[in-house]
Amino acid sequence: MKRVGCASCHEIPGIDWPRGAAGPSLKGFGARPMLAGRFPNRPDLVTAWLIDAPSLAPETGMPPMPLTEAEARDVAAWLYSLDER
Repeated sequence: MKRVGCASCHEIPGIDWPRGAAGPSLKGFGARPMLAGRFPNRPDLVTAWLIDAPSLAPETGMPPMPLTEAEARDVAAWLYSLDER
């Protein structure tokens, strides 16, 4: 997440700077029922979203990310640990 700069757009618990505001906060991600407000919050969709969000939602502001599928799965697993409500 550090290498690809997630915090430049998202507020991420445990990271004080930068605190991006272009995308939603990732606090409580694991407890959210929906991804991007329109897809079920499932590991396979989160992984696909992390790799190439515009392929799922062309209007999104999230760019394709330079992540391998394994890296995206790791990021998704970490995001699911953020289940604070």
